[in-house]
Amino acid sequence: MTLAIIKRHLARIATVACFISLVFSANSATAAECNRACMADLITQYVDALAAHDPSALPLADEVKYTVNGQAATLGEGIWKTVTDKQTFRQDYLDVSKQVAASHVAFWEGENQILYTVLLHLENSSITGIETLVQRTTPTDRIQPEVLDKPIIGMNDPIPEGQKMNRANMVRIALTYPKGLRIGNFTDGETPFAPDCYRVENGWIAAQRGELYDQNIMVHPGILTSVAAVDEENGTVLLWMNFGHTGNSYGVGNALVTYEAFKVWGNQIHSINAFFTGLPINTARFWPSSDPVYSYSM
Repeated sequence: MTLAIIKRHLARIATVACFISLVFSANSATAAECNRACMADLITQYVDALAAHDPSALPLADEVKYTVNGQAATLGEGIWKTVTDKQTFRQDYLDVSKQVAASHVAFWEGENQILYTVLLHLENSSITGIETLVQRTTPTDRIQPEVLDKPIIGMNDPIPEGQKMNRANMVRIALTYPKGLRIGNFTDGETPFAPDCYRVENGWIAAQRGELYDQNIMVHPGILTSVAAVDEENGTVLLWMNFGHTGNSYGVGNALVTYEAFKVWGNQIHSINAFFTGLPINTARFWPSSDPVYSYSM
């Protein structure tokens, strides 16, 4: 075989190898990102694993950060041993861009109901972080969940043609809510509630259809806000908030801590769903905000 022929063979081999490498890299990149269906499936796997008291089948990364109510915890302990069954309620917030799969879910713990917020932080379709908030409701509590037997009104409605907003503007609109809480007035806070907006808090309707501007709201000067997830396809923004010092409104030494979701389209808020609990006032999120918290929320 002549030297020229050998060079031609080597060139062909190099070309084929390069092509295979490019195809493999493209396929790997596609496989690495978890799409909406993948995210929803991971939440299903997580809910089922929690109900079965067994996290071992979850696609976990080698190192997983796990927090419960703002504190580092051990996966498989605590609520993983006490849950007795899952309920039917579930509201997902799927942030494909930031690879965060979040959900409000309800469980049973004997006679108690657990209103549970979970955020799965993903990398290469593996779970690298699990962020949770746990609120227990007992049968003797004055306020009981009343609307968790069906989806929250408006939260999953399709966005009308031409009314979908980009991520930055969705976040901007959602952040006018903590701005209104900070000054104690949603009108002065320029929070744009739609006329048919519902706000559901821990499973009961707190306000509906024009009532949100009429409520007496205490001032929350120390409220802290972080953007937890943005579901651009469904038009929802999930905020983490610590309401800060408001006397003993949420228990001595406590603040209200919440993951609150806002359905946003057409420059208005159309539905709100919040799971919250009272926690020590110094409770922090310890997770980075997925998007900037602009100065107008302050």
